[in-house]
Formats: sequence, structure tokens, C-alpha cells
Amino acid sequence: MKLTANVIGATGSVGKQLIQLLLEDDNFDKVRIFVRRNSGLNHPKLKQHIVKFSESKTWRKHLKGDVLFSALGTTIAQAGNRSAQYEVDFSFNLNFAKIAKQNNITNYVLVSSINANSKSSIFYTRIKGELDDAVTKLEFEKFTILRPSSLIGNREVKRTTEIISTPIISIFTKFILKKYRPIKDKLVAQAMINAVLAPDLEETIWEGKEIFKLVENY
Repeated sequence: MKLTANVIGATGSVGKQLIQLLLEDDNFDKVRIFVRRNSGLNHPKLKQHIVKFSESKTWRKHLKGDVLFSALGTTIAQAGNRSAQYEVDFSFNLNFAKIAKQNNITNYVLVSSINANSKSSIFYTRIKGELDDAVTKLEFEKFTILRPSSLIGNREVKRTTEIISTPIISIFTKFILKKYRPIKDKLVAQAMINAVLAPDLEETIWEGKEIFKLVENY
């Protein structure tokens, strides 16, 4: 049976890779993306919805099908302040997940962050953990949370710390602290798809180096 995919965060590093892979994958015959502005993407399988994420009336009726993929996220630098980042990373994500559940979407895949923990003293990992906890309570028939370490890819907005640290971390984590091994954005995207297509997948949360297994073993 062909699947219909819905994607938020389609213009980010992982999201772009995910869209490309979905369009190439014969298991999916419809791909809906929800974006704030025209993505410039064109494909027979692709339907673009330009929406206001804060106003569900602009997207609620279009959110339907088999799976919701979320690679939606931002940084304080991009958002401007913590409140704006929380709205994107937590509120927008949770609202989409809730309405997906209401609209009978049975499968949900979320890109979170390594060390996500709702009790963390670090703002970023705390809001990621809060979201993980909240969407878990929605009880989708099947859902997967991916918690990657540093991403390797072509971001539109380059993060100085990642430019400096990623090559060093890549070498270091080959031998110790393998959990924190950086991962290519395309591999995270493929892991998202594998989480949907893999039969009888028991694990719900894949963190750090475990994501490589989801790519390699399925």
C-alpha cells in the first residue's frame, strides 16, 4: 500500500534531505509539506501548503494521511529569544502532533536532540525533552523519536561552534564517547523513513549512535 507523508520542518537541514528521499521512495505516493513560505520545490508527488504555524485553521484540514514527520526546530539566534524558540520547538510541534492524532494519522516520527530531558538545566535539551514527553502521551499507534548528536550537512545558517567542533568530535568519537558521534543529515532523514517502513520495530527512542543502526539494519 502506498503511503501519504506529511512533513513539517521541510526547509531545514534534515527536512530537505527527507523530502528528497520521500520523493524518490516508491513506498510514498503523496508528500505534503507545511511551510511558511514557498519552498520552490516541484514534483508530481509533492503538495505544498503555505501556512501560519500558529493558526491551525490554515493547515488543520490538510493534515491527513498515514504519517507525520517532524524535523521542525530553530535556535535562539534564529528565533530571537527563548520564548520564540519555545514556540517553534515545542508549541508548533505539539499542536501539529495533536491534530495529526485527531485526524487519524497513525504514525509519527520526530527529530529531537541528544540528551533531551524535560528536567535538564539546559534550556535547549529541556524543551526537547518536554516535547518528547508530551508527544509520547498522545499514544500514536506507532511513533519514533530520533535524538541525533551534531549534524553534518549544508545548513543555510552556519553555526560557528559546529564548524569548529564537528571535525574534532568526529575523530574523537570514533574511539570514545561514541554516543556523541556526529551524523549526516541525510542519514537522519533515512532513519526517519526506515522507522516507518521497518516491520515490527520495537524501539521508540533512538539516541546518538543508535540512529546509525536504524539506517544500517533496516
